[in-house]
Amino acid sequence: MKLSTTMLVSNFLLFQIGWFACVWSAGAHQPWIGLLVTIGVVGFHVLRAPIPQAELTLVALALATGLVFDSILVWQDWLRYSSGMVLPHIAPYWIVALWGLFATLLNVSLRWMRGRWGLAALFGALGGPAAYYGGLRLGALEFGNMRAGLVALAIGWAVLTPLLLALSARWDGYARPA
Repeated sequence: MKLSTTMLVSNFLLFQIGWFACVWSAGAHQPWIGLLVTIGVVGFHVLRAPIPQAELTLVALALATGLVFDSILVWQDWLRYSSGMVLPHIAPYWIVALWGLFATLLNVSLRWMRGRWGLAALFGALGGPAAYYGGLRLGALEFGNMRAGLVALAIGWAVLTPLLLALSARWDGYARPA
């Protein structure tokens, strides 16, 4: 499906708004604010998809992936969060929500990266740690061990970005309905 420039730009901008709301509100110890914004952005994205059930499935898969990956980082004490932690050693709800938000990019703004697995891995290896470092700068998280944390993030995102893009091809809510 050919996506319009308006769709691509609005998808990217809504992601940025959701990301900033989550990270800023977590840093301000009110992570529920970012969660609400993110739910709104993800809901809007899913509802405007030609095949909403496929897009919702992709979001759910990304949420599960993020819960496991970020919880491992917390469990290893490579990342520490001061707000939004419901259970010890489990990633806070706002960072998990960001994985669902990231899923909104996969079939729209990042669609062009499908099949370009090396580029997707490089994008993940650089972009993942950069986003978490931005979270550090906004007071949303701390590194228990910055070097180990950044290496784990780079490796994890280098693997998970191509994986999520492959899943997005299977659950493409923005494909032309049959």
